[in-house]
Amino acid sequence: MKKLLLIYLIVLSLNAHSQLYFPPLTGNTWDTISPQTLGWCTNRLDSLYKMLDEKNTKAFIVLKDGKIVIEKYFDSFTRDSSWYWASAGKTITSVLIGIAQQDGKLKITDSTSKYLGAGWTSCPPDKEGKITIRHQLTMTTGVDYAVPDWNCTTPACLKYKADAGTQWFYHNATYLLLQDVIEAATGLTFQQYTQQKLISRIGMAGIWFDGVYYSKPRSMARFGLMVLNKGIWNNDTIIRDTTYYHQMLNTSQNLNESYGYLWWLNGKPSYRMPASIQLFNGPLFKPAPTELVCGLGKNDQKLYIWPSEKMVIVRMGESADANSLVPLSVDTLIWQEMNQLMCKPNVSIQEQVKQDEEVFHVYPNPATGQLFFRIPQQKGSAILHLYDMHGKLVRSITMDGQTNEGLIAIDGLDGGIYSLRLYASNQVWLKKIIITK
Repeated sequence: MKKLLLIYLIVLSLNAHSQLYFPPLTGNTWDTISPQTLGWCTNRLDSLYKMLDEKNTKAFIVLKDGKIVIEKYFDSFTRDSSWYWASAGKTITSVLIGIAQQDGKLKITDSTSKYLGAGWTSCPPDKEGKITIRHQLTMTTGVDYAVPDWNCTTPACLKYKADAGTQWFYHNATYLLLQDVIEAATGLTFQQYTQQKLISRIGMAGIWFDGVYYSKPRSMARFGLMVLNKGIWNNDTIIRDTTYYHQMLNTSQNLNESYGYLWWLNGKPSYRMPASIQLFNGPLFKPAPTELVCGLGKNDQKLYIWPSEKMVIVRMGESADANSLVPLSVDTLIWQEMNQLMCKPNVSIQEQVKQDEEVFHVYPNPATGQLFFRIPQQKGSAILHLYDMHGKLVRSITMDGQTNEGLIAIDGLDGGIYSLRLYASNQVWLKKIIITK
């Protein structure tokens, strides 16, 4: 009975520590946590900073559990400098559409003509009437992409190409008109609606100009933290519509598996990119987590959200690759560097977290004094990392392939729930371990 009570108290303690931190709505106070405390390979920091600097980065922020782990600025750019989000700002619009729907101002299944009026395109009336807000959110309106200006929102520029829902093309004009939809549905300017429903509630500071959002880097980090926490800022639920939230961050149609509601999704079997009708096989970024959701903007504005690790990463700056309209090369470089920094081997291989009792044995569990393990027989090396409930690396063992069994001394460790990770064969296995005193 005492052991059960102890385990229950440990679980309660873990839940308390797993809560996200939220900075105050005003001021520059923001809790930090060092890479050393997280057990990261800090000797890799210089390599990360060198790459970011060479790739024209202005700001780079990493949050873990809501706390700042890395905040680095380059050249004359500072914490108080503002920069544009470009198309990464589409994610804000996506959230605001969901808020407008939960407030009863619109439905994403509504015809866009209900808010913009008949004739907002030059499509035949019956074809135009079938275009919905959801089609705008998913880039499947079917308007013609063979036009000189993809930002032109006049009817003459919005010609019929295919029935709504049958064509995926990253058409910026139909996205921009979502801002007009919100204004018509709410009776507020888009800036006013953003301020009322989002900015004032999570402490952002920014402004829309010609359809593009500008803010300080920490404001993008705040927005990412709110989305990471399933639309909740501290105790304020911003996105109450959980169905919309789930749809927003998952595949929204079968024409581009890597696209939700104006959000990009990693780890899918295929993807299409802006300015192209080509279908590419594989995930967006191979070194990045499969569950990563992203806001991606012109000139490499990046907002990454990694749910299981409770991480948010922001990159603002100039283009890292001037030869590509929407380059993915810097995403690969960022995640290769981040994986090395987080002490993850084989960073060119996409992480796969597995829980497999037939492959990775750990016993006893709960454990006292020492922990025995048996792993798959390896031709090469394998690494085991034991993390405490705060994410701090407390034990590390490297296996040379000569044996697949061993023990971990856990004397001196506090009682609690720990995470044991095995890195081997280009994969990652995860075990939750309870240590008792």
